Amino acid sequence: MKHNRSDLEEVRAAAGAGAAAGAAADKAAGGLGGVGGVGGLGRRGVLGGLAALPVVALAPGCSLQVPGQGPPPELFRLSPKSTFREGLPEANWQLILEPPVANAGLNTTRIALQRTPTSIEYYARSGWADRAPLMVQTLMIESFENTGKIVSIGRESVGLRADFVLKSELREFQAVYYDNGTPEALVALNAKLVQLPRRSIVASRSFEHRMEAGEDQLRSIIEAFDEALGRVLRQMVEWTLVEGDLAINRGRPRLKPSG
Repeated sequence: MKHNRSDLEEVRAAAGAGAAAGAAADKAAGGLGGVGGVGGLGRRGVLGGLAALPVVALAPGCSLQVPGQGPPPELFRLSPKSTFREGLPEANWQLILEPPVANAGLNTTRIALQRTPTSIEYYARSGWADRAPLMVQTLMIESFENTGKIVSIGRESVGLRADFVLKSELREFQAVYYDNGTPEALVALNAKLVQLPRRSIVASRSFEHRMEAGEDQLRSIIEAFDEALGRVLRQMVEWTLVEGDLAINRGRPRLKPSG
C-alpha cells in the first residue's frame, strides 16, 4: 500500500500534537495533587486518540482484496450422440473404453483456441466441466449405449471381462481462428480397436470434423464444439460396432457342410 509524502507528514504532525497534549495532561494531573485516576485517564485518552490517527489518515488509500472474490468461471459440457444409421450389427461382445490420451495443451479443463498453427491459448473465465479427455470418454460411453446395440460396455475400472479395448487419442480439440478469421471448432480422434486376450489391433482409423461457429461468441463456439464432436462420435461408434462384429466373426470356426 503506497502513501504520498503529504500523508506521512500529516501523520507525523498529528503524532507530535498528541505527544504535546499527553505532556500537558500529565502536568495538569500533577497539579491536582497527583491523583492517579485523573492522570491515568488523561494518558489513556490521549494514547487512544493517537492510535486512531494513523488509521483515519491511511484508510482512504487502502483497497483490501478478499481471496475468492470475482465472478466464478462459466463451465460447459457437451452432449452424447443419440442418432445413428440403421442396420448396425448387434454386439454380443464386451467393450472397454480407455480414456483418450492427449497432449498437455488439451489435457485440461480449459477451453483451447489457436490463432496460429503453432500457438495455443485459452478462453478466459470459462472451462469444461471435466478435463477434456475424461469428458470425451464419458460421452463415448453414453453414445455407445444410445445405439441400443451394445450392453456390455464400460470403463476399465468396471472390471469387465472384455473382448475388445478401444484405445483412442484426442489429437485436436480447440477453436481455430487462423484459416478465415471466423472461429471453427476442430475435433480429431484416432481410434484403435484391440482384441483380447491376444491384444492385437484389428482395426484403426482417424476421425475429424470442423464446424464453423455462427459468431465469435463463446456460447456459439461451444455449440460448434458440440456439433463437431457429435459427428466424430457417430462415425467412431458406427465404425467400432462394424469392425468388432467382423473381428468376432473371423474368429469363429466355420461350420462344415453336412452330408
